[in-house]
Amino acid sequence: MAILLLDNSLRVEIFFEESDTDFADDVCISIVEECPEEEKLFIEDETNIFLTPEQARQVAEALLSAAEESDQFARNRPTH
Repeated sequence: MAILLLDNSLRVEIFFEESDTDFADDVCISIVEECPEEEKLFIEDETNIFLTPEQARQVAEALLSAAEESDQFARNRPTH
Protein backbone atom coordinates (compact mmCIF):
# COMPACT_ATOMS: atom_id res chain seq x y z
CA MET A 1 0.00 0.00 0.00
CA ALA A 2 1.34 3.41 -0.95
CA ILE A 3 1.04 6.48 1.24
CA LEU A 4 0.85 9.64 -0.86
CA LEU A 5 2.25 12.86 0.62
CA LEU A 6 2.90 16.44 -0.50
CA ASP A 7 0.04 16.74 -3.00
CA ASN A 8 0.72 13.20 -4.25
CA SER A 9 4.25 14.07 -5.38
CA LEU A 10 5.85 11.78 -2.78
CA ARG A 11 4.94 8.08 -2.62
CA VAL A 12 6.04 6.14 0.46
CA GLU A 13 5.81 2.36 0.63
CA ILE A 14 6.94 0.20 3.53
CA PHE A 15 7.46 -3.51 3.07
CA PHE A 16 9.44 -6.60 4.04
CA GLU A 17 12.08 -7.24 1.36
CA GLU A 18 12.23 -11.03 1.20
CA SER A 19 15.23 -11.03 -1.15
CA ASP A 20 17.29 -9.28 1.56
CA THR A 21 16.75 -11.87 4.30
CA ASP A 22 20.49 -12.55 4.39
CA PHE A 23 20.79 -9.10 5.98
CA ALA A 24 19.38 -7.91 9.29
CA ASP A 25 17.92 -4.79 7.66
CA ASP A 26 15.19 -6.28 5.48
CA VAL A 27 12.36 -3.82 6.16
CA CYS A 28 12.30 -1.27 3.35
CA ILE A 29 10.96 2.28 3.32
CA SER A 30 10.78 3.18 -0.36
CA ILE A 31 10.29 6.86 -1.23
CA VAL A 32 9.53 7.82 -4.83
CA GLU A 33 9.34 11.46 -5.88
CA GLU A 34 7.33 12.49 -8.91
CA CYS A 35 7.62 16.25 -9.26
CA PRO A 36 9.60 18.91 -11.13
CA GLU A 37 13.34 18.98 -10.36
CA GLU A 38 13.13 22.35 -8.59
CA GLU A 39 10.61 20.92 -6.10
CA LYS A 40 12.55 17.75 -5.23
CA LEU A 41 13.52 16.95 -1.66
CA PHE A 42 15.86 14.11 -2.66
CA ILE A 43 18.62 13.94 -5.26
CA GLU A 44 17.33 10.72 -6.83
CA ASP A 45 13.78 9.91 -7.96
CA GLU A 46 13.74 6.86 -5.68
CA THR A 47 15.31 6.44 -2.25
CA ASN A 48 15.24 3.20 -0.26
CA ILE A 49 16.00 3.05 3.45
CA PHE A 50 16.49 -0.40 4.93
CA LEU A 51 15.81 -0.99 8.62
CA THR A 52 16.15 -3.89 11.01
CA PRO A 53 12.86 -5.11 12.50
CA GLU A 54 13.75 -3.36 15.78
CA GLN A 55 14.48 -0.07 14.02
CA ALA A 56 11.18 -0.40 12.12
CA ARG A 57 9.37 -0.87 15.44
CA GLN A 58 11.11 2.21 16.87
CA VAL A 59 10.04 4.31 13.86
CA ALA A 60 6.48 2.96 14.15
CA GLU A 61 6.35 3.75 17.89
CA ALA A 62 7.71 7.26 17.32
CA LEU A 63 5.11 7.92 14.61
CA LEU A 64 2.27 6.61 16.78
CA SER A 65 3.46 8.69 19.73
CA ALA A 66 3.64 11.87 17.64
CA ALA A 67 0.18 11.16 16.18
CA GLU A 68 -1.25 10.69 19.68
CA GLU A 69 0.31 13.98 20.85
CA SER A 70 -1.18 15.74 17.82
CA ASP A 71 -4.62 14.24 18.54
CA GLN A 72 -4.44 15.30 22.20
CA PHE A 73 -3.41 18.83 21.27
CA ALA A 74 -6.29 19.08 18.78
CA ARG A 75 -8.79 17.85 21.41
CA ASN A 76 -7.55 20.37 23.98
CA ARG A 77 -7.32 23.34 21.63
CA PRO A 78 -9.78 26.06 22.62
CA THR A 79 -12.42 26.77 20.00
CA HIS A 80 -13.26 30.35 19.12
